Amino acid sequence: MKGMAIKVLILAVGGAVLSGCASMPTRIGVQSGKNYDIIGKGEGSAGGFMLLQFIPIAHNSKLQRAYDEAVQSRGGDDLINLVLKESWYWAYIGDGYRVHIEGDVIKYKK
Repeated sequence: MKGMAIKVLILAVGGAVLSGCASMPTRIGVQSGKNYDIIGKGEGSAGGFMLLQFIPIAHNSKLQRAYDEAVQSRGGDDLINLVLKESWYWAYIGDGYRVHIEGDVIKYKK
């Protein structure tokens, strides 16, 4: 019984560690075949942290969050002419990362 509990614990911890490194792909750019109007400049920022160089905290989604913030800053649908900047800092317990996106916000024509 004790051996079974240890196996379950190892599988649970292993599954949690592996699932923590998963992220969704980020689509950047204009959808092909659609016409659009340029609304104006937009920008957004987001950050994440790698605790103990191993545990991601809001790290995998930072690019998508910064992109969404830039698009929503002007109430548009997408960005073109992107400028992406990334910076990082070191701390005793891990590394922090910051993404800043700037670009022209567009609105698709109906």
